[in-house]
Amino acid sequence: MQAVTLIIDRRRELSTKYKKLLNSKSNTCYVSKNLISAMKTIQELEPDLIIISDSNEGELADYCRKIRALTYNMRPVIVATSKSAELADRIKVLESGADDFISEPVNPEEFSIRMKAHLRREYESNLDAKRFIPGRNYSLRAIKRILNQNNLWASLLISVENFQNYKETYTELASDKLLQTYCAIINSSLSENDYLGAVSENQFLVITDPLKAEKIANFLVFAFDSVASKFYSSQDNRRGYMLMRGDEYAGRRSNFVHTTIGIVTNEFVQYKDANQLTNALYQINKMADLPDKSNYLIERPQISAEDSVDINTYNKHVLVAEPDEAMKLLLTTILKLQGYDVEILEKEDDLSDLEYEPAIIIMDAGRVEDLKGLELCRRIKQEQKFSRTKLIVTSIIHDKELILNSGADLYLPKPYDVSGLIKWVDMFIKENNA
Repeated sequence: MQAVTLIIDRRRELSTKYKKLLNSKSNTCYVSKNLISAMKTIQELEPDLIIISDSNEGELADYCRKIRALTYNMRPVIVATSKSAELADRIKVLESGADDFISEPVNPEEFSIRMKAHLRREYESNLDAKRFIPGRNYSLRAIKRILNQNNLWASLLISVENFQNYKETYTELASDKLLQTYCAIINSSLSENDYLGAVSENQFLVITDPLKAEKIANFLVFAFDSVASKFYSSQDNRRGYMLMRGDEYAGRRSNFVHTTIGIVTNEFVQYKDANQLTNALYQINKMADLPDKSNYLIERPQISAEDSVDINTYNKHVLVAEPDEAMKLLLTTILKLQGYDVEILEKEDDLSDLEYEPAIIIMDAGRVEDLKGLELCRRIKQEQKFSRTKLIVTSIIHDKELILNSGADLYLPKPYDVSGLIKWVDMFIKENNA
């Protein structure tokens, strides 16, 4: 992404000279004659560097103080230029918020190198220490800047799904290695003019040309799935899922990590502000997410509509399949008191008549002789209708892998603590509605 420099200077000749010195492939320079006209550029583009001269009416120190107050949330580098070389003037301006003070006339070569050094430091101060890419604030700044360009662009929101489960299972060190590897793969698919930055711990923003966007997404899905297996243990690779460890997560299985990519361009919709664009990116990224498979989705004319309303209902349906009448009554009563919509599954055939997809199914594995519950569990996992449903399987059979291999998301050996079950229900409900 190009850096942005704003020069606030009333002098046409000198401001034009400074602009020519600083304009480059990596830096775009704007000139404003006063602070009032500069405000629009500051708000829309969030400059990395602001150069202000004492040619404006009033005290240079006061201008620096006002700019620092107006840009407290973006913290640009402020450089003051002045005809004065007095020590007292330098100290006053620097104490008022300026990062550097340059006395005029300036040496063109020194001026250019100094400003490049400030821009380099500003960029490096925004780098994420683990992934070596710009952080969230810089990515939001990049979004604002593309909205003020007349060029065609495409934004990709790239996420690593099931990342928190991977982090809990394989430690923070392994999760950092996974993200660093993926960032390197993403970087290898981009050109010099493309932008890559972080949005959150496991989400990334790419800004590129619309003609390349789908090719990049297609490559990333293939490349991520090709290397992902190297980040699991041989036991988890053999099972086909992660078996989470630790007292808190014992008995839970989790799908492997996969990547989801949502792509938005300005070919079909002209976005008014950064909030509208980020909301569109999150929505299409969520639409692209598959339970256990990497995928990407690109915005098309038929899925974009002006003034359309996307209504997401919060799914809190819990289905209980429990042969023990006392336990069934206890579970339904407690879950209803917690505010969940609870229904009893009396017969297996009732599943086909459901008019909704339950967020959670709590079911018993069955008797030792037949294990009918596990057969039902396998059947549920194979049906597309229940692709997002979480399965909690309880059993008197203390064989964790047998239960989890049938498709259960969580195994709870009987007898279990009901308060612990409620905690898992609450966690799965949040995951289902994320």
